[in-house]
Amino acid sequence: MKKLGILVFILFTINLSAQTTSEKIDQLITKYQEFRLFNGSALVADNNETIFKKGYGFANMEWKIPNKPDTKFRLGSITKQFTATLIMQLVENGKIKLDGKLTDYLPYYSKDTGDKITIHHLLTHTSGIPSYTNLPDFLSKKSRTFYEPDDFVKEYCSGTLEFEPGSQFVYNNSGYFILGAILEKVSGKQYDELVKEKIFVPLGMDNSGYDWSADILPNRAAGYEKTFSGYRNASFIDMSLPYAAGSLYSTVEDLLIWNRSFYSEKILERKSWDTMFTGYIKAFGNAQYGYGWAVDKYFNGKDSLKVITHGGGINGFNTIGYYLPQKGQFVALFSNTGGAPLNEITQQILKILYGKETVNPKQSLAEYINKIILEDGISEAGKAFNELKNDSENFRLAENEMNNLGYELLNKKMYDEALAVFKMNINQFSKSANVYDSYGEAWAKKGVKDSAIVYYKKSLVLNPRNAGAIKYLQEMGVKVEEPAEIKASKEILELYTGKYEIAPSFIITITVDGEQVFAQATGQPKFEIFAESDDTFYLKVVEAKIKFSKDAEGKGTGLTLFQGGRELPGKKIE
Repeated sequence: MKKLGILVFILFTINLSAQTTSEKIDQLITKYQEFRLFNGSALVADNNETIFKKGYGFANMEWKIPNKPDTKFRLGSITKQFTATLIMQLVENGKIKLDGKLTDYLPYYSKDTGDKITIHHLLTHTSGIPSYTNLPDFLSKKSRTFYEPDDFVKEYCSGTLEFEPGSQFVYNNSGYFILGAILEKVSGKQYDELVKEKIFVPLGMDNSGYDWSADILPNRAAGYEKTFSGYRNASFIDMSLPYAAGSLYSTVEDLLIWNRSFYSEKILERKSWDTMFTGYIKAFGNAQYGYGWAVDKYFNGKDSLKVITHGGGINGFNTIGYYLPQKGQFVALFSNTGGAPLNEITQQILKILYGKETVNPKQSLAEYINKIILEDGISEAGKAFNELKNDSENFRLAENEMNNLGYELLNKKMYDEALAVFKMNINQFSKSANVYDSYGEAWAKKGVKDSAIVYYKKSLVLNPRNAGAIKYLQEMGVKVEEPAEIKASKEILELYTGKYEIAPSFIITITVDGEQVFAQATGQPKFEIFAESDDTFYLKVVEAKIKFSKDAEGKGTGLTLFQGGRELPGKKIE
């Protein structure tokens, strides 16, 4: 075994007091980059002045072209604020009404639902229209298909309503896609032309636009996905699909130009900006949703400050823009490796701005163990794992990361190494059915059927509905009885509808449509859940259960999410 490296065990305790704010921010982000938690561009402004901007890692890994402040990134859902602004411009011109019906602008839309939905509902994610990105296998089957906006709306944004418009918030890409189609109908111009003419050109945002893949675009970042072996190119998506909900590109510098326009009247009148920055319905954690932005608060130790923010994510990219108007503070972080913890990094940067102590980012233990496996073998990796698994100050141990590492090794036919990693996961997360399932699958692929049967059976003890385990055992001639599904009464289901707060930024929303019950976590698709008993439901798409709690009067008061060997309680807040 090579030395673990003494630097791994030294806390990030360099004296920052003598450093400038810019140096502190750079040192912080560099640490995230070192742990493969950030690869992109960053910009920070304070008192309306840029105090920091820099690129990290590569915009193009094949050619080793570095990221810079003028590198162009796909914005994902930050696009929505530009779409909302275009709508407000037409509202000012009297061409659109916020209380106007969807069918007033798209006459082909089904009247039984379209007559209930207003422009306000679409802007605030309260329309009840199912989000097309939540449709099963949508992206895997349609990601390379070009659609004209109207054709797409008719086929994928016109489903049966999930709830009565205006009654609740469910983040929804269909609503903003529809808004793009409305903009085209009312203006007579294509969305990409409209956003350029009405926003980018007037503001001098020369490095922003619609990211058509066919265009030759200088300084465009390529999108990547992280693996334990390095990175791979992100999967292709035709940019007609994200459209007005997520197809724009920009730079951190251009986003600052955009940010500074909020309190001028070059693009919108003051009252229109105020309308957009009003929180209308509770959305993520304690934040409310306005028009294209989340409206939140940040407590700096003295004052409660208004925050206007939004993030975005699309194949190979994730982004965030975070603005505190009272202090003229702005943070823009763009990543081209996807899945970067941008909210966490933003909060760390704000701590630096307010002179608070930052928390050191943690290295993935799965990634660290993988390096030792490749360099020194699985035996040494096991020793390192046992030594470091409780070092929560420096390492992040996550069941899903260890599981993903096991499968990456399994796909390389490194069976012994994969089995050892899965075994480590069992030892740490023994209440999770998934760790036994993975271990059983590894034994099966190695050809040791008796061991595979043992661990698939153990998986079924914890999750009797594990379809993969049931199928394998039945193929091996093992008699397995599949548990029958039950139907909970409508009266019971109605007790559980509402929002449950697992953490300040993690809400689970429970909705009911007829006899179907759905759960949607913050920033995730909506999935149907199935009754195991009157108070316990399970998911089929992932290994997870939800158990509801009631008070003496039989009213729902909370839930507990069982996933990954953890029990996560949540209080009912709505």
